Amino acid sequence: MQLTGAEIVIECMKEQGVDTIFGYPGGAILNVYDELYKHSNEIRHILVSHEQGASHAADGYARATGKTGVCFATSGPGSTNLVTGIATANIDSIPMVAITCNVGTGLLGKDSFQEVAISEVVKPITKKSYIVMDVKDLADTIREAFKIAASGRKGPVLVDIPKDVTANTAEYEPKAPEAIEPVTDTIDNSAIERTAELIAKSKKPYVFVGGGIIAADASAELKELVEKIDAPVCDTLMGKGAFDGTDRRYTGMLGMHGTKTSNFGVSDCDLLLAIGVRFSDRVYGNAKAFAKNAKIVHIDIDEKEINKNIAVDEHIVGDAKEILKRLNAAIKENYNHSEWFNELNGMKEKFPLRYRTDVLSGGGVISEIYRQTKGEAIITTEVGQHQMWAAQFYRYKNPRTYISSGGLGTMGYGLGASLGAKAAFPDKIVINVAGDGGFRMNMNELATAVRHNLPIIEVIVDNRVLGMVRQWQTLFYEGRYSHTVLDDQVDYVKLAEAIGCDAYMATTPEEFADVLGKAIASGRPTVIDARIDKDENVYPMVAPGESIANAFDDTDMG
Repeated sequence: MQLTGAEIVIECMKEQGVDTIFGYPGGAILNVYDELYKHSNEIRHILVSHEQGASHAADGYARATGKTGVCFATSGPGSTNLVTGIATANIDSIPMVAITCNVGTGLLGKDSFQEVAISEVVKPITKKSYIVMDVKDLADTIREAFKIAASGRKGPVLVDIPKDVTANTAEYEPKAPEAIEPVTDTIDNSAIERTAELIAKSKKPYVFVGGGIIAADASAELKELVEKIDAPVCDTLMGKGAFDGTDRRYTGMLGMHGTKTSNFGVSDCDLLLAIGVRFSDRVYGNAKAFAKNAKIVHIDIDEKEINKNIAVDEHIVGDAKEILKRLNAAIKENYNHSEWFNELNGMKEKFPLRYRTDVLSGGGVISEIYRQTKGEAIITTEVGQHQMWAAQFYRYKNPRTYISSGGLGTMGYGLGASLGAKAAFPDKIVINVAGDGGFRMNMNELATAVRHNLPIIEVIVDNRVLGMVRQWQTLFYEGRYSHTVLDDQVDYVKLAEAIGCDAYMATTPEEFADVLGKAIASGRPTVIDARIDKDENVYPMVAPGESIANAFDDTDMG
């Protein structure tokens, strides 16, 4: 049948099982939005307040569901406003398809109104980008975009469509989406056998997991491995929930703001199984000193990550789920490392995570959220101190329940992401934990929450400063607080109420507990301004470039 390009776009969305699109219309994409209007009973469109919010919402939807997130934007500034969200998804390997529309083919290259060569702009931060110059190529290009986004190491893909291509017609024939097969042809079975031998010889094994476990849906296989080899588990920010954070074998996050137990334990282990991690600099600290007593095995889907940041002794490339199945089969006995656990349990007792309880504190805010939600909420975050507290003090039992910008560190990410998660799971409690600095970046998306009745809870951990930057200025810049003090008169309660949210301020632990309970019970978009001290810091910490074995906290500072 003959369809316009705009009709083909929407039919392809339906083919791919897309049920929710986040976007913002404009002149170049009007044909597509007109067609979307006709299918509003099949595809939900969430109109955001800014295109960056659309990209973050699509990303949050993808992280919460495991499906590919979709966002729409128009040409020029509409498309460039997606760039930060696309880069966020790219470094964290999140599947997303961004559909943009450009000026007509006859106007390209002429500095036309709202013209930007967006497919060229995003090349370094996408798995692939396209500009579709012929409507005959449109359907297959969109299908290929979805397949690429969800295949192998997942990531964002952009498809740019000139306006006349959305108006032109071509023959369209429906097709079922191609099955996404796990990457198994790269798996070296001999490396699996060698890894099993290393496990058999190990007295102090450690399992270090990242977002690759979640992407591969491999938590069950991970649990089986950990129980077989009787090893402790630590994780990255992206790996939260890959392994049950309430399990006795879990020792907390690794790296700059990881627990002392994880940092000291990995520094002392004799075997490190690193699964689905990319060895970020915030994890390893000093590469030469990282896990220096250990044989390191790296399991990852992307061969380019092997030996990129940390030299390893063994590696296996491929789908983590399939690799762990084969590794579990290769391990012929169950091991017991009780002596190793006794050592680590001693560390847990000696170096617990702590927060002040006599005043409202960052750790106290997160602990109260955990208590009232019973660990069953989806937590999204902005970036900064609150993000680390949310990683430290909330125990994530399941994957896809901690949603945060890991690699890019995108302030303004969390609110949009919370909207995507809530759209996907309307019956779950979704709480975005923000600093006051990060909240200011995209606080206009509160209007989106109200407009679409997405009752997220926005908790602002409000210290009136750019907390993480100020912490570095305190520790490394002799207290020179250059432009990190937010000493203005913004009233977040009034602001939120003006937008249409419920809103509260809390200054004590008791007040916070009370208003959080009200927010959870209300079923309305709610903002809580939780006031904490400006000089509260995140500990433990590893100084930049230092060994993780040198993790310190306030008790080490005299």
